[in-house]
Amino acid sequence: MGVEPEHLRRRVAAEGRVVRVVIAEVRGSAPREAGAAMIVGPAGPTGTIGGGALEFEAIREARGLEAPKVARRALGPELAQCCGGSVVLVFEPFDAERLAALGGESFARPVARDAGEMPLAMRRAVARARAQGASVPVMLRDGWLMEPVARAERALWVWGAGHVGRALVSVMAPLPGRAITWVDTGPERFPDEVPEGVEVVTAADPARLAAHAPGDAVHLVLTYSHALDLALCDALLRRGFGWAGLIGSATKWARFRKRLAEAGHPDAQISRIRCPIGDKSLGKHPQAIAVGVAAALMRETAQQDALKDKIA
Repeated sequence: MGVEPEHLRRRVAAEGRVVRVVIAEVRGSAPREAGAAMIVGPAGPTGTIGGGALEFEAIREARGLEAPKVARRALGPELAQCCGGSVVLVFEPFDAERLAALGGESFARPVARDAGEMPLAMRRAVARARAQGASVPVMLRDGWLMEPVARAERALWVWGAGHVGRALVSVMAPLPGRAITWVDTGPERFPDEVPEGVEVVTAADPARLAAHAPGDAVHLVLTYSHALDLALCDALLRRGFGWAGLIGSATKWARFRKRLAEAGHPDAQISRIRCPIGDKSLGKHPQAIAVGVAAALMRETAQQDALKDKIA
């Protein structure tokens, strides 16, 4: 969770001016946590602060807003939501000039006209982050709002634009923290509309692209060809990866393991490729596979982030 500068820049570049709405504080029960945010602009809203009446009213308030605004909302009495808590929302118009304030490991800025100097609590939190690598919290103090800049995006390479590839990209693209590269053999393989922020790459021999992927990237191999799947697995094992999954049955994976071993790959490395992917209990529908894979990746990411924070 945190400010996503690239997404903001894309929206501002395309629309000129947008309003970002962030939950700065939560008391009691609420649909989303502090730091949840959405962007409202001419192209419509993206992101979510929890849906329902709170989000509907926030979108209405954001349209045409000229200056930053801080507002507390009691979810039950004011909005008739079942949640019994309250939230503080910060509304901020952004254009190219205001975006220049983004940078570093935190994004602290005044959101009220009468805000003075940055509060001491924020300065201390930023100092701890710099000295110890600790996470910057979401904090609203004395007319100032501080948020972490979103963690560096993790590279996700999806190999194949068939039914499962399309379902996976549609599920993963809206989630924060992923830089998606989508690869297939020709432009006709892709849908007419591709989610924002997804880089589409066409290549006659996709396996040759594996050497250009980041060494810690996540890879999902699900092309239309078993031969191409095998070539990609071989190339990824030679390149190195953070995590890799292959669509297929246990029989397919047994055959692939044998072929990859014959190609010289040690068993310990071959075993790092997960096959089959997804959750069998959810079924074999492309969207069901996508949901299972997305859940597995999100759990792994959360575990890695928790470990990093504990070490820090």
